[in-house]
Amino acid sequence: MGRNTRKRRTPLATKAIAASAALALGGGGLIWANFYASAHEDNSPDNWTKASSAQIATIDCPDVGQQLTDVPDRARGEVDAELASLDQQITDAYQRLVTTRQAQAGDANFVQNSILGPLKDRRTAIIDRIQLEINRAGGQDQDELDQLAGCKGVPAEQPQPNDGAQDGGQDQDGGQDQDAGQDQGDGGQDQGDGGQDQGDGGNGGQAGNGPVADDFINIEDVEPNSRNLPNGLAANGDGGSTGTFTTECGTNENENRNSDNVIVAPGVSNGAQHQHDYVGNQANNAFASDEDLANGDTTCQNQGDKSTYFWPVLRIQDGSQDVDQDQPGGGQDGNVGKIVEPSQADLKFVGNRTSDVVAMPTGLRIITGDAKSFTNGLNNANTSWSCTGFEDRQVTDKYPICPEGSSVVRTSNFQSCWDGQNIDSANHRTHVDFVEADGSCSNGFQAIPQLQVRLVYDIPAPQIDNGQLVNPFAVDSFPEQLHKPITDHNDFINFFDEDLMNEMVDCINNGQDCQ
Repeated sequence: MGRNTRKRRTPLATKAIAASAALALGGGGLIWANFYASAHEDNSPDNWTKASSAQIATIDCPDVGQQLTDVPDRARGEVDAELASLDQQITDAYQRLVTTRQAQAGDANFVQNSILGPLKDRRTAIIDRIQLEINRAGGQDQDELDQLAGCKGVPAEQPQPNDGAQDGGQDQDGGQDQDAGQDQGDGGQDQGDGGQDQGDGGNGGQAGNGPVADDFINIEDVEPNSRNLPNGLAANGDGGSTGTFTTECGTNENENRNSDNVIVAPGVSNGAQHQHDYVGNQANNAFASDEDLANGDTTCQNQGDKSTYFWPVLRIQDGSQDVDQDQPGGGQDGNVGKIVEPSQADLKFVGNRTSDVVAMPTGLRIITGDAKSFTNGLNNANTSWSCTGFEDRQVTDKYPICPEGSSVVRTSNFQSCWDGQNIDSANHRTHVDFVEADGSCSNGFQAIPQLQVRLVYDIPAPQIDNGQLVNPFAVDSFPEQLHKPITDHNDFINFFDEDLMNEMVDCINNGQDCQ
């Protein structure tokens, strides 16, 4: 079904990623602390495994779905449902991890024997069923799947195993090279409880699964122009497509939210295990067919745009709860606090620096970023955090602390090369790709309009007082991902009608600014 979505490149900087944990002491007491994997630490496997007695902060399981590049179409529904079951198993194991700290303190083998071992057995059974479904549909054996059953515990004071020296960003249309894990400064602050209930997990946050103080950075401490940000469409070379097309679809004033993901887990309720904001198409849930979406209502001003745009919600962890505090995707999955609607949601399509763009096919699915980047590693991380007035300073592995009068900004620039055939792929990535360093598409892929999503939030800046984090904000995530900023992501399904899509293409290729 194609190649890996992302190409491994020489890193621009050694990456750093936050790791948080609780240290268990004798007598059943717990001291809460943060640990930051310095950009200069040894990230070797020996260093990763040397402290086997350290308490486990979270669980790292291989992402089976990302390895599935050859699944017959008629098996994908069953396979996606099994993958959702794997996610639920990880969640269940993580919940057991954070509720058995006393037992772990008294038995160095408890995590392996009571959590990771049984988890491997359950994962093996599901992976076997996935292989069976592929074979029944005429697909080939994928022997490497058998090696993905085992999971690791991520211990305190150890580097994140998949941090590595990878280029966490990618060269994007407009010349953007998102360095997803820059050395943004020293961490190592004690978390404290910030006046909030830290729970049994010891990983910070109102529900005990993040964020922590080291997940934040003052935006004024980030180097200006520390990334090669887009410097305008004028940077496009000869033959480029310099126009733009903007669609106005609101900010989810309707409060249309659910914890499904019709792209990754169609037909599975709570397949995302975190809440999404939806703008555009209003028929989006796990059970929506393409026909349902094509006939759905839309919040977009131009009714020819019935596309669906969705992203994980942002919450303020100020001790309050939202309506989903006892629901799947909300409190049941460790996502707590007050959901904040963006004050601004800018949806813009831009061109390609080296060529014209072609129309996107109806039903094209694109996911940018990775909801599991904290354990998967940075290879598919692709979002930026900043503040209004400071958008020449971008971070991916930190949440920004904005000065008074400045708002939080989330930016996602989507893949803009398409294989010319498929509206989706088995791992939901290999049918689209990012541009090369020179702006071109490789391997016969075609340039399509690039979606750029910019979300603005008017929220109070969190405070860090003597290492204590007060009123933080965080994106919803899978529980074991600890609400890390690196897990931010964004989703799109194209349902522009044919006439409006052709109008967009003509506008962009002719260098016009349209809406």
